Amino acid sequence: MPTQNSIRVLIADDHTLVRDGLAMMLAEQPDLDVVGEAADGAEAISAARELQPHVVLMDVRMPKVDGIAATAGICRDTTAKVLVLTTFDLDEYVYDALRAGASGFLLKDMRRAELVEAVRVISAGESLLAPTVTRRLICDVVARSGPAAPQADDRRLAALTARELETLRQVARGLSNAEIAAELFVTEHTVKTHVSSVLAKLGLRDRVQAVVLAYESGLVTPRSQE
Repeated sequence: MPTQNSIRVLIADDHTLVRDGLAMMLAEQPDLDVVGEAADGAEAISAARELQPHVVLMDVRMPKVDGIAATAGICRDTTAKVLVLTTFDLDEYVYDALRAGASGFLLKDMRRAELVEAVRVISAGESLLAPTVTRRLICDVVARSGPAAPQADDRRLAALTARELETLRQVARGLSNAEIAAELFVTEHTVKTHVSSVLAKLGLRDRVQAVVLAYESGLVTPRSQE
């Protein structure tokens, strides 16, 4: 039974069977509480404002208002974290959703355990899900659209220290805090401090937005990740 400390989840998808299936997958978990459902983006924004969920499971293609616009509205108006549900043939849509403020994504063929863990991880603030898949997705999209040229005069990047800049590069590679610590020969606590500082200085919600900025600014390119 959900408690006061349960993670509140809102499900947004235009297919009733999908919503029912996701709700059933989450219902067995004592720490997860599905507080509402939405059949389109407009309903999702309204429900998020009213119900104040911790996590929103968001489909991309929905009528009236699509998942990208809904993500932007929810991230603008609430503190909810948006977890996009997608398939590989929607790469461009996912990239747009990440830019709109989504905290991560899952493939629609995920297993029950993966969905449950993803909701918990997103709620806890560890926003970059499946780092290797996320990196592959962003690299693919940027490679086709062309990465931005490096901007030496980008004032946001200029605000970072040399170590913070290097931390941002490692985050963009999809490395976890533990992996970054090993790469830079520092403690995991130090990495967490650097990541927090990077997000604060750049005015970003989470690690996913940091990854997007790193690619868009030219700090990291698909070729540099090969």
